[in-house]
Formats: sequence, structure tokens, C-alpha cells
Amino acid sequence: MLIDETLLNQVSTEAKASERLRMNYNFHTSLDSKAQRLLNALEPGTAIPVHRHIETAETYIILRGKIEVYFYDDSKAIIEKFLLDPLIGNYGIHIPQSQWHSLHVLETNSVIFEIKDGPYSPITNENILI
Repeated sequence: MLIDETLLNQVSTEAKASERLRMNYNFHTSLDSKAQRLLNALEPGTAIPVHRHIETAETYIILRGKIEVYFYDDSKAIIEKFLLDPLIGNYGIHIPQSQWHSLHVLETNSVIFEIKDGPYSPITNENILI
């Protein structure tokens, strides 16, 4: 499957229509797949809680748009901030396993390619920093 402007536009249109202002397009065939590979179209205003993944690291590659990614400590203080913007050469970030993180979408039609180990595991309450 070709990852092109048509596909990115399709997923971005679905994100804009979604109540959550984001939409995934999965390349893995099952939630049990050993690798979770997906496009994640994100619109400004989408709410991503501060969370962590205990079982896996996570990598984002930005295909278009602009987002900020934040790393937090256990007290919810921001310890690092990263701007992902392909126009300035900041193409992605690797988020270590168990690192508290979140993101803020700065530009409409933002799309990242996201990769993490499977199987899919929903974020549980103990892995959301309130």
C-alpha cells in the first residue's frame, strides 16, 4: 500500500469528523500483532492524557503538520519538550518504555506514523498521570 497524499487526506478528514479529533489507520492486521504500525491523524484540540506504556517503547515519525511532544516526571512536571516539524528537519521521536508523555497538536492535518510493540494494550488508569 502506498502512503501518499490521498491516504493522508483521507485519514485527516476522518480525524476532523471524529469527536476525539484524531483517527488511526492501522497497517497491522490484528490487535494481537507483534508490531503495531499505524498512521495517526491528529487535529488541534485533541486530548491526549499524560500516559506511559509499561510494556513497550514508542516511536513517532511526523509525515506532515506540527506537534509538540512532552516528557514528564512522576509529579507531572514537564522535563523535556520536543517540536516535531518536518519543515525544519525534526522528523520524529523515540519515547522510551515507561516514559510519561503526551503531545499537543499545533497544526491542522498533522499525521504521524506510530510504531510500538504489540499486542495492543489499552492504557489503564495506573498508566495515566492525573
